[in-house]
Amino acid sequence: MFDHILLNVSNRKESMKFYTPVLQILGIKALYDQDKYTAYGTDRFHFWLRESESKDVTRKAHLAFSAASRKEVDEFYETALASGGKSNGAPGLREHGPSYYAAYVLDSEGNNIEAVCNK
Repeated sequence: MFDHILLNVSNRKESMKFYTPVLQILGIKALYDQDKYTAYGTDRFHFWLRESESKDVTRKAHLAFSAASRKEVDEFYETALASGGKSNGAPGLREHGPSYYAAYVLDSEGNNIEAVCNK
């Protein structure tokens, strides 16, 4: 996991339809959901969605979530696709190292979301 990341999104509730089931596979759940913010995490807030007041939310992000196993990476990918994500790289070994197993999906806002297992 990471400390925290915030994504500005145009429609927070719509984004939650993607992130809630996808992150649940990795043991991450919504811990806070008020006003314009939703925060996900395990024991504290790590990942925030903020509904932007600006019409310009064109900045895209790359987020890499830690997975405990290659099976979790596979499940993350399948759940992401079933939840409206688009493939940006099917699960498999990557050039980043001999045990770097990852999958990439684009969320509904076009952000590149990765699940990676280094085992």
